[in-house]
Parts: sequence; C-alpha cells; structure tokens
Amino acid sequence: MRIDLHTHSTASDGTDSPTELVQAAVRADVDVLAITDHDTTAGWAEAAAALPSGLRLVRGMEMSCEGRDEDGRPVAVHLLAYLFDPTAREFANERERLRGERVARLRAMATKMAADGLPIDFDAVMADAGQVVGRPHLARALVEAGVVSSVDEAFAGPLSVRSPYYVEKEDTPLERAVEMVNAAGGVSVIAHARARSRGRLVALDSIRELADRGLAGLEVDHPDHGGSDVDLLRSLATELDLIVTGSSDYHGTNKTIELGQYTTAPESFDAIVARASGVPVLSAPPGDAMTVEDGTAVEDGTTQEATGDLRRIR
Repeated sequence: MRIDLHTHSTASDGTDSPTELVQAAVRADVDVLAITDHDTTAGWAEAAAALPSGLRLVRGMEMSCEGRDEDGRPVAVHLLAYLFDPTAREFANERERLRGERVARLRAMATKMAADGLPIDFDAVMADAGQVVGRPHLARALVEAGVVSSVDEAFAGPLSVRSPYYVEKEDTPLERAVEMVNAAGGVSVIAHARARSRGRLVALDSIRELADRGLAGLEVDHPDHGGSDVDLLRSLATELDLIVTGSSDYHGTNKTIELGQYTTAPESFDAIVARASGVPVLSAPPGDAMTVEDGTAVEDGTTQEATGDLRRIR
C-alpha cells in the first residue's frame, strides 16, 4: 500500500484544488491520501466528493503551533491532526483564530514590502489565495512581479525569518494543541520535527513531555529530514512508543516533491485509525454514494460521523 499522510490543496498553500489533489493521488498510485491543509478543514468536502473507488481519504489538518527549542526559546512547530471532529467547539474556535492571525501577518508583511517599493498588493494577494493565506501566497506574488525567480528564492530572501519584512504570528501552544486534537477525537503527529532547513528545531525533551500528554506520533520519513535525523526520530518514536509516519508534504507546483515520494507503513496507518474517534476514513465504492469505513453513506460532503451524530463537514 502507498499511504501519503501529509498533503496540501488550494484550501491553504497548495496549487492543486482538493479535486485535483485527489486526481493526482490516483495518478501517483496512492492508496490512502490525507488532506492536511494549514489551520483549516475547508478542503474536506470537495476532496470527499471527488473520491474515486479504490482511494481512501483521511481528513486532517496541519496546525500552526509554538513549541520550545533546546535553549527554551519559542520555536514554530507544525502539528498534523488526523480524523478529528471538526465541530468540536474549542478546536473550531482556535482554527478560526489562527486563520485570523495568518491574514493579519500577511497584511503586515505586504504593507512593509509596499512601503519599500516592492510591487506587492495585499488585496490582490488575498484575491488569489484560498481559504487560508500564508507566506507561499506572497512568494508567488513576488515571483509574478519579477522580484525573485522562484518560491524557494522568496523564502530564502524577503520571506525568511531574518528578513526585515518578516512578521511573527501568535500560534497555538503545542501542549494545548495536542490536548485539543485529543479532545476532538483526533490523532496528533508532529510534522517534520528535524527539518533543519526551516530554522531552529523543537527540543527532543519537549517531544518526550508531549508523549506523556497524548501525542500519538512523529513524522519521520519526510523530504526535509536527513538520514541521521531520520534515525534519531525513529529511535525516539520507539523509545516513546509513538506511531511513525512518512509523508511527501506535497504542495503541487510550490514544491518539487511528488505525491507518494515518502509514505507511511500500513501498520502505522492502522494504528492511527484505531486511535481516532472523531471522524472515520472515507472510501468510495462503485456507484454514486461515498461511504465511511463503518458503512454509512456520504453524499455532497455530508456524513453520519462515527459518534452517531449527524454533522456536516464545514
């Protein structure tokens, strides 16, 4: 089985619509696909509606969090949340707050750039963005304006944390994020914990503490992890009895990584499904109706969730 548990659509900073993401997964011979847009579930319904027979869909999200590095300083950490109930009120409110932080940050950065004479129009960037905005949308605007030649160059220059245009945002404390995911019946996995190219790293002792508070897993096999760090994370996961995942972190043309380039073992996927109680994995048999793995029909992006309550994907 080919299982890719970390991908993005135009609902956040990917370049494929949720429908196109599902189609790309089929072309890549992926058997299980997770849609994990930043701080939103906005792509869930469209991805579910596009699901063909033979492909299973894990509904998830990548959450913007703040952890601590080895020196105790704040550091950005991303938390993958799988199969949570999107109607859980505290978690829904926090996602809404995070999306507001993203808009405020983007506005502030665009304003700084425009004041320095860079041809960036915040309103135009927002008009081209999806449900959730982020630095990749500014990066594409900088490429289109001829300021940089690529998205990677934008992130290495005007969008880097060392740039005078960079603006912080208030992310969710990592411990609270894990607790909220768990309370919503979801499964939490720290994304790309040793992605050195992104800057400072979350402390390993912090991960140990999170394991005691309900963290479920670590994303080990990832395009931004070197061999020694893969070994380190795999050993840490064994020590803490955490689920090991592997994922492409696919963003369409925003990155060169292909869907399914890094994958999760079937036993790890089974462990995630067994641990979740928020929403089930979706699959589509031949015919018009979508099904969840307990056999309940799904049409037009709505589903009878695993708890038995009728809830709509929002």
